[in-house]
Amino acid sequence: MGATAKSGVLPHINLSNSSLGSNHYTSTLFPQTRRVMLAYGHLSKGPRGLDISTCQASLVSSSDSSDRRNGTVSYICGPIQKRNLTGQTFSSVGGCTYPGSGIESLSHIAEENIGVLLLNLGGPDTLHDVQPFLFNLFADPDIIRLPRLFRFLQRPLAQLISVLRAPKSKEGYAAIGGGSPLRKITDEQATALKMALEAKEMPAKVYVAMRYWHPFTEEAVQQIKRDRITRLVVLPLYPQFSISTTGSSIRVLQSIFREDEYLSRLPVSIIQSWYQREGYIKSMTELIEKELQSFSKPEEVMVFFSAHGVPVSYVEEAGDPYRDQMEECIYLIMQELKARGIANHHTLAYQSRVGPVQWLKPYTDEVIVELGQKGVKSLLAVPVSFVSEHIETLEEIDMEYRNLALESGIENWGRVPALGCTSSFITDMADAVIEALPSATSMSTSSNTSEEVDNDLVRYAIKMFFGSILAFVLLLLPKMMSAFKNQLY
Repeated sequence: MGATAKSGVLPHINLSNSSLGSNHYTSTLFPQTRRVMLAYGHLSKGPRGLDISTCQASLVSSSDSSDRRNGTVSYICGPIQKRNLTGQTFSSVGGCTYPGSGIESLSHIAEENIGVLLLNLGGPDTLHDVQPFLFNLFADPDIIRLPRLFRFLQRPLAQLISVLRAPKSKEGYAAIGGGSPLRKITDEQATALKMALEAKEMPAKVYVAMRYWHPFTEEAVQQIKRDRITRLVVLPLYPQFSISTTGSSIRVLQSIFREDEYLSRLPVSIIQSWYQREGYIKSMTELIEKELQSFSKPEEVMVFFSAHGVPVSYVEEAGDPYRDQMEECIYLIMQELKARGIANHHTLAYQSRVGPVQWLKPYTDEVIVELGQKGVKSLLAVPVSFVSEHIETLEEIDMEYRNLALESGIENWGRVPALGCTSSFITDMADAVIEALPSATSMSTSSNTSEEVDNDLVRYAIKMFFGSILAFVLLLLPKMMSAFKNQLY
C-alpha cells in the first residue's frame, strides 16, 4: 500500500466490473480518495503511505465496447475539486493490470487453481481472549495513528488501553454468549460463497483471514501457499473502504506477499469496496422492507442507519473515503426503497467511538435521544456497515441503543439483521469474485512499503526497552495516584 510511482505518468489501471453491479457508471472519484489506495502499487507515498498526491481518477464509460468491458481508469494529474455527492457512484475496486496486459477469458481462468480470501476484523472466541484481541486491535498503526516520532509507543500504548478496556469489553461479550460469533458466521459465509461459485462453474477454495484474531491473515496466506493457488481474489467483508478496515488488512497482505517469492508472483485482484453493487443494495433493501412490515404502521417508521464510526482526522487529514462512500450507500438504498414505493424518513449516524478524539458525527446515541425528543415513536435500526452479527450489533445496538431509545420516548423498536448468508447477497459476492478474476496481476517485490522497514536490531531493542519501561509506568500510574490521594486524606 502506498508504493511510489517511478515516473510522472501513472499507468492505466483496469477496475473489475465487480464494483459496478450490472451497470456501468460514468463517475469521478470523490475528493476524499486523494490519499487512499485505489489500485495497490501505483500511488504516491504520503502519510502512512496512503497518498495519491494531486492525481484524480475517473472511471471512463467509453462507446468503445472493449473499454466498456474493461472499465479503464486513467489518472489525470491536477487539483481535485469538491463535488456534489448526490446520486454519484464511484469505485475504489479492482486489481491493477498493466497497459497491454489485456483481460484473460473466464474459460481459461476456470482451469486454474482459484482462491478467494475473505478479510474480516476478527473477534475473541472466549472471554479469556478479549484482552489480547484488544491489544492486537490497538497495536495496529491504522487504528491508532501516532506521529512517526512516537511510533515506538504503539505497542506500550496498546497494552495500556487493552488492559484498561478489557473489563468493560468482557461484560459486553459475556452479554452475547461469552465470545464473538464473527468467526463462525464468516466461516459459514465462506462455505456459502464456495458453493455459489461452484454453481456458477467457477470452483474455488475460499479462505478466511481475520485481522486481529484467529485465523490471522498470516495463517490464511500460508494455507494459500500450501494449496498452490494460481490466482487469488481478495474480498474484504466491509462494503465501504476505510483505512482502518480494508486498508489495514491490505497493508498486511502486501507486506507478506512482498517478502515471499511465490506470493509476489501470484496474480491477485483486490475488491476494495462494493457498497454500490446492485446485488448488495437490493439485498439490504429487501431486509429493510421485510422488517418494516413488522410495525403496525410501517409508513411512520424512521429508518435509522447506524454505521461504525472513524475519527474525523482519517477523513479530513488522511483522505479516507469512508464517509463519502457511506453517504452514497445510504442514498442508493433509499433510492431503491423509493422505487418500491417506500418513502420513509431516514437518518444516518455513527457508532462505536473510542477515546477523546472527535469521531464522525452525528453520534448514534445522541441522535437516538434527539429523535425521541422530536416525537419519533417508531425506529428501525439498520447496521449498514456490517454484514455479520457481532458485538456491535448484538450488544451495542440490540441492548445499549435499544434501551436508550425506549428511555428516550421511542415506543417501537426494530433492527434489520446483518446480511450473513442471505442467498441474494452471497450470489452477488460470487458474481463480484468472477468479475474480478480477469484483472488479477502479481504484486511487485520491489514496491515500497507503507511504513519504513526497521531492520536495525539495536534501534529496535532500544525502542522496546524504553517502550516497556513506559508501559510499566503507565500501568502503575492509576495505582500510584490512588495511593497518593490516600496519603493526602
